[in-house]
Amino acid sequence: MKSILDNRPSLAAEIEKVAEVAGYLWQKGWAERNGGNITVNITEHIDDDIRALPAISEVKSIGTTLPQLKGCYFYCKGTQKRMRDLARDPMANGSIIRILDDCASYVIIADQAVMPTSELPSHLSVHNYLLAKGSPYRASLHTHPIELVALSHNKKFMEKDVATRLLWSMIPETKAFCPRGLGMVPYMLPGSVELADATIRAIDDDYDVVMWEKHGVFAVDTDIMSAFDQVDVLNKSALIYIAARNMGFEPDGMSQAQMQELSDVFGLPK
Repeated sequence: MKSILDNRPSLAAEIEKVAEVAGYLWQKGWAERNGGNITVNITEHIDDDIRALPAISEVKSIGTTLPQLKGCYFYCKGTQKRMRDLARDPMANGSIIRILDDCASYVIIADQAVMPTSELPSHLSVHNYLLAKGSPYRASLHTHPIELVALSHNKKFMEKDVATRLLWSMIPETKAFCPRGLGMVPYMLPGSVELADATIRAIDDDYDVVMWEKHGVFAVDTDIMSAFDQVDVLNKSALIYIAARNMGFEPDGMSQAQMQELSDVFGLPK
């Protein structure tokens, strides 16, 4: 079957990254059933032939107007699709959509008329914000990392930067690779406009990874692999903390002086 990826190596490479990350999410137990979502802005990989392709779906409403997205193209995981299946066949378990000139609707153009995730409006709202800000970030990831979600069930970790300082202190790489830490959003209805708005506010507050209380995380970065890496590093720190507690002690963590030295040497934010 002919695919939009045929003879388009840069586009195919981006979709292959999505498939690879989807496999990691399933292997780690972060993507039960159809849990989690991936949305990637692929506009820079779109050629004139793709722009001329007809729609293979009816016009669909986004549910909001997003002026920065006019003429943009996105790869989106399909609604009710499983990450383990996306890893095997991304174009049968996701689709490429074109945002129309009204900035409030879209059509599917390839490869199959797979309806995007029901959380598409919230994902696209974040992408609209990123473009308006001039951010180089083009990928958004929502997943359910077990140990980070577990931490969010304790109210003390939901206080601003309490979890960030703890996670940074578990292993030096965490601050080096996740220098913005972990933003916190209190529980809100999944897929709601309120959750999307709260997530954007947290990203605007200079976080790249946002914890949704008792639900999962939302991460943004330049590509989907980088977004995954940030979540992976943060969850490793949570695992170290929980392992120490399971061994019967509260881990000391790196001291403030040690973390300050790390920041100074590697030029990290204070």
